[in-house]
Amino acid sequence: MAVVSSSSLSRRARLGLPAAVVLAAAVLGTALTAAPSPGAAYPAVASAPGGAATPAAGPTGTATPPTSTPSTPSTTPFPPSAPTNLTATGVRTTSVTLTWTAATPGCCPVVGYDITYYQAFDDVVYGVSLGDVTTTTITGYIQPGRQYSFRVSARDGSGRRSPSTEALTVVTPVTDTGPDTTPPSAPQNLTVGEVTASTATLSWAPSADDAGVLGYDVYRFDGWFTSTRVATVPGTTYTAALPAPTPLRTLYYVRARDAAGNVSIASNTVTLPTTSTPPPSTCRVTYRNQSEWPGGFVAAVTVQNTGTAPVDGWIVTFSFPGDQHITTAWNATVGQTGAAVTARNADWNRVIAPNGSATFGFQGRWSASNAPPTGFSLNGAPCTVG
Repeated sequence: MAVVSSSSLSRRARLGLPAAVVLAAAVLGTALTAAPSPGAAYPAVASAPGGAATPAAGPTGTATPPTSTPSTPSTTPFPPSAPTNLTATGVRTTSVTLTWTAATPGCCPVVGYDITYYQAFDDVVYGVSLGDVTTTTITGYIQPGRQYSFRVSARDGSGRRSPSTEALTVVTPVTDTGPDTTPPSAPQNLTVGEVTASTATLSWAPSADDAGVLGYDVYRFDGWFTSTRVATVPGTTYTAALPAPTPLRTLYYVRARDAAGNVSIASNTVTLPTTSTPPPSTCRVTYRNQSEWPGGFVAAVTVQNTGTAPVDGWIVTFSFPGDQHITTAWNATVGQTGAAVTARNADWNRVIAPNGSATFGFQGRWSASNAPPTGFSLNGAPCTVG
């Protein structure tokens, strides 16, 4: 196993796009070998007629030839080539194992490799320096359910560094032991469609998953390092309220989610125009604890369509304020990650007519608090509670 010789972190330039990476100068700076100093000692020579050089006279007055031919150390600034075939051979909740093909030496032998990596939609870059190896396991700052990008460069004994590999992007699973540890594929081709005075419609190509995609999380990104999940929707479109003006950029991206809580690599990002007019609510949600006992409870959630158009496919999202954990559910497919709950329609109740409603229920456990949720969203739009 490779031994990590040093580590560092720095900040990326805040350009607003997750793919814009500025690698740490301490990790990737190129150093050139210094030329010989003016005082370097070489055998003395004197000019002869015609411009030829003859050996200088020795102490006895006889010509003393040099003991060796003068030579200048190489100053050729050829760094190693970039490593190739960077691959993640193992991705777990808190570690990523990387493998690559060794770099080709330039003027000097390769003595080690430097790895830089960062979490998506963040501006902190982490650095790790290794010896002459072609595989390593990264554990520092790796967390479950997160997206990371890695690059590798080579260095020689004189400090010359190669160009970096292309970025390798991975997403860590939310569990290493569950029945489903495989994340969905990334949504593709996120685009902005119709834009009204207060909304814009996002659409994307669907993801694939070995156990089925539960829904899609839509995020708003401030262009620096803060992402906010604004919706979880069942299909491949989302009508977003135009964001309020801010001094930062307002970008949107999408991740697919499965029932186990695994999330995909993020889609591309898009930008929406801004406005200060929030859209009206078109839904109402009622939450009732039907029964409760020490350590357990049964609850029902009713979602009503208060708009003028049918809702064809729905996802209700909310977060528990206590330590509740859902164990079984009915009339909906329900997933939970931490306190966040996502409930998706069944086939037979996917359409909610205007002034119509749908109800689903679940049983769960609790220990410290079974307080009811206070906020709900239907397909990403906030609902009235009550």
